[in-house]
Amino acid sequence: MKIALMDSGNGLLAAAAAVHRLRPDADLVLSSDPASMPWGPRTPEDVTERALACARAAAAHRPDALIIACNTASVHALAAIRAELEPELPVIGTVPAIKPAAADGGPIAIWATPATTGSPYQRGLIRDFASHVEVTEVPCPGLADAVQRADTDAIEIAVKAAAAATPRHVRGVVLGCTHYELVAERIRAAVQDPSQPPIELYHSATAVAAQALRRIGAYPAPDAEPSGSLTVLFGGRETELEPASLTYAEGRSLPAVRAARP
Repeated sequence: MKIALMDSGNGLLAAAAAVHRLRPDADLVLSSDPASMPWGPRTPEDVTERALACARAAAAHRPDALIIACNTASVHALAAIRAELEPELPVIGTVPAIKPAAADGGPIAIWATPATTGSPYQRGLIRDFASHVEVTEVPCPGLADAVQRADTDAIEIAVKAAAAATPRHVRGVVLGCTHYELVAERIRAAVQDPSQPPIELYHSATAVAAQALRRIGAYPAPDAEPSGSLTVLFGGRETELEPASLTYAEGRSLPAVRAARP
């Protein structure tokens, strides 16, 4: 079994780690283009072109399923990627976990990139699934880039700024960018008011990984022999995970990285 994931950069690590937890025997292909980050400020056409390039590079390795582990790419490019690759290759998009957060009751906050915050896409999800609860949209400028670089100081600054814009009484925070999942505990510490009940963080990695397995008729087997391999692609070229990726537990949890080709 082989599962491919694509993202602009390190945002795919959380979903890759979730797939590896559910099926440690699965081979993983991680396709990204960190040199082109950030994708958020780019035009929809540009995002679609870059996402298609990452998807094609992943598809060349003949996976059984492809996860679009990026909210921005899912918004702008999911339809184009599916039109090109399905039905031969099942393609699974990533949607911010607004529906389960709202189902648990509000008020909630949605942390997302400035490009996604206030977008018709996000507003549509709020309208469809969270119209009955109080919702605060919180733009997080610079946070995804800081996470990509594993820049601790920049992460702290961006998280503190977003936390200051988050109402103290929220019961849940939706992490609307897959990069944010890598610093979930820092976010939790920043938004948690000791005088309030514990805040729930909502993210997509585990649900997306489980959906990928369902699409190919597989099932979770966390006790399987950890025999899966890892192939890393940057801009379509085979390489190794960057040192920044390995500062995160999700990156370190993945199988041994295949050596870069000459």
